[in-house]
Amino acid sequence: MTQKTLLLIDGFNLLSRGYFATSYGRSDEQLRNSQGVYTNALRVFFQKLFNLVSQHNVTHLAVAWDVKRDETTRSLEHDFYKSQRNDLPEPLIEQYETLTNMLDKMDIAQITVPAYEADDVIGTLATKWSSEGEGSCLIYSNDRDLFQLLSPSVSQIINRRKEEFVYTHGHFEEEFGIQSNQWVDVKALLGDRSDNIPGCPGIGEKSALPLIQEYGSIDTVYEKIEDLDKKYNRYKKKLIAGKETTYISKELSQIICEIEALEDFLFDELQLNLSEQKILKSLNDMEVRVKLSI
Repeated sequence: MTQKTLLLIDGFNLLSRGYFATSYGRSDEQLRNSQGVYTNALRVFFQKLFNLVSQHNVTHLAVAWDVKRDETTRSLEHDFYKSQRNDLPEPLIEQYETLTNMLDKMDIAQITVPAYEADDVIGTLATKWSSEGEGSCLIYSNDRDLFQLLSPSVSQIINRRKEEFVYTHGHFEEEFGIQSNQWVDVKALLGDRSDNIPGCPGIGEKSALPLIQEYGSIDTVYEKIEDLDKKYNRYKKKLIAGKETTYISKELSQIICEIEALEDFLFDELQLNLSEQKILKSLNDMEVRVKLSI
């Protein structure tokens, strides 16, 4: 019996990385095909997708997409969440629309769930896949928030020192000295400037991880706030003053792994049955040049 491997791709993460990596310093004309359609990010996206399928013997695949920023459960609850982000460049939006159309033509599954972010879709599917004992799951994203999903059967493909490798639950434990499900408590203290998550003001890298390594969770940190090890004395007032934003930050950082709309999801829908003919036609129509390795 063939080992099953599910690959979950954070769509906007990969597409936007491809766009910004190939657009800097180039003229508008260099980013478009002969029809005037932007394609620079598409080439990166498809080359990476097909390389991943080949390298990791992927049997099941889904591209997860975010909904609009102001329509997420987090933004509806806390309007400051990601509110500082600028609008996406028009060429990137155009390529998103082109890409979703191309993926449909190639019979590659895409999943968007109203009110949820791609991280939540990935978290729900990875957790469900693991609980059903389907096989291994690979997440493709450079977002460290997803570390909280790592488990013996769930790994993340990340880039370090300009090289990609499969970052496992074991790698995480060795690097950080905590369990992956405790990562959200570290994030609660640190916050995340890119998402406008405040964290606990005054608590940084030097104190957040050691606190969770020693006490296990922010709940325990606050339960024992008056009896913390004296080496944390300088942080005590900051922790007390920042308690409310710390808990809000944990709520915002916690990936949702039970989306009701995906409760009865069947993974058969994600089984790969790629047609080289369909793929080549779609790529050629848009003049996207990639080396196929499927």
